[in-house]
Amino acid sequence: MEELQQILDQALAQFSKISDEDHLEQAKARYLGRDGSLTAMLKGLGKLSAEERPKAGARINQVKQAIEAALQERRDALGQAKMAARLAAESLDVTLPGRGMGSGGLHPITRTLKRIEQLFHSLGFATTEGPEIEHDFYNFTALNIPEHHPARAMHDTFYIDPNHVLRTHTSPVQVHYMQENKPPLKIISAGRVYRVDSDATHSPMFHQVEGLWVDEEVSFANLKGVVQDFLQRFFEQDDLEVRFRPSFFPFTEPSAEMDMSWRGGWLEIGGCGMVHPNVLKHVDIDSEKYLGFAFGLGVERLAMLRYGVNDLRQFYESDLRFLKQFN
Repeated sequence: MEELQQILDQALAQFSKISDEDHLEQAKARYLGRDGSLTAMLKGLGKLSAEERPKAGARINQVKQAIEAALQERRDALGQAKMAARLAAESLDVTLPGRGMGSGGLHPITRTLKRIEQLFHSLGFATTEGPEIEHDFYNFTALNIPEHHPARAMHDTFYIDPNHVLRTHTSPVQVHYMQENKPPLKIISAGRVYRVDSDATHSPMFHQVEGLWVDEEVSFANLKGVVQDFLQRFFEQDDLEVRFRPSFFPFTEPSAEMDMSWRGGWLEIGGCGMVHPNVLKHVDIDSEKYLGFAFGLGVERLAMLRYGVNDLRQFYESDLRFLKQFN
């Protein structure tokens, strides 16, 4: 019996010092394996007398159960230690602030378009849109642009087929709107337009905003007042001046180029004029009763001036170092 106690004490002491699961299983074999010391004692029960055998067997089973319990306890402890080490290695410090995702922002052209629309809405203009692929009739004919006009040439215009083009201006939207609505009309149309042109101040794709006001008593004075009020509020300069220079556009008569005062000089900002009677005729509006004016502004030019950008192409090169300045 003293030998059993020694085996138990030895097993408990050895298990407590082991820090590896494989070594623990090897130690188990020393006591409970096929050739283990406790297994040998169980096999030796047959040599005892019938009176000694039950008492010795019970004692051996008690020691065996104690060793198995100690073995399982050590397995659990090693498993918990292993899990704790893994959790420590993969832990997150929840006390640190989250990094989160970087927030995006609006493109400077989109910001400019929204500002333009808000300012014209405050002047009573509604916003309307139209297709970017236009029929020749809406892009040219209905706007009093004759067949021989240079704007129809292949080197100026992207043709889809002989009768359809990528719109060269947003004026066709006005034709669509006047066909579907009767005066009084007061709208702006803004969006992408396309022309075969590319340099520091031009792009094959750019944006225009055009305004149209048709009513019984609309004058050139109203036109200048609207344009001047818009530009002063857009650039936040109450002393900004606007002047008109005589010009020619097939869809307006009379026509003018619009200039604004800028850094001690004058800068061209767009074109305008009174709607040509032939344009009103194409949409069945009585030009004897109604008058109208129209104007067009380049959105990129407004953005370049407002933000101090010297090369229009930077807006479309997707350089985040440039675009992040506006957010």
